[in-house]
Amino acid sequence: RVGPVSAKFKVKMTLSDIVAPQSYRLAFEGQGGVAGFAKGEASVTLSPQEGGTRLAYAANAMIGGKLAPVGSRLIDGVAKKIAGEFFTAFNARVSGIAK
Repeated sequence: RVGPVSAKFKVKMTLSDIVAPQSYRLAFEGQGGVAGFAKGEASVTLSPQEGGTRLAYAANAMIGGKLAPVGSRLIDGVAKKIAGEFFTAFNARVSGIAK
């Protein structure tokens, strides 16, 4: 849900430029029917740190359809929230905390 627009997206993600275990590029494309589309990419780097691994990322995304007029401020906030939820779940899964 972004502002007044609510939709479910079918998303395709692709990994490329894989330099295991240091970095990779993630590309994504999503279709949300009448709500619109989203596509973009993220560069992800992994580096050792005391007690674990540091994950850093930088992402770019483009949106179109009904989502576009909502405004980048709302989109940025939702994207940060979703990324935070994803990486929290990812951390739990790879660290063995998730069931």
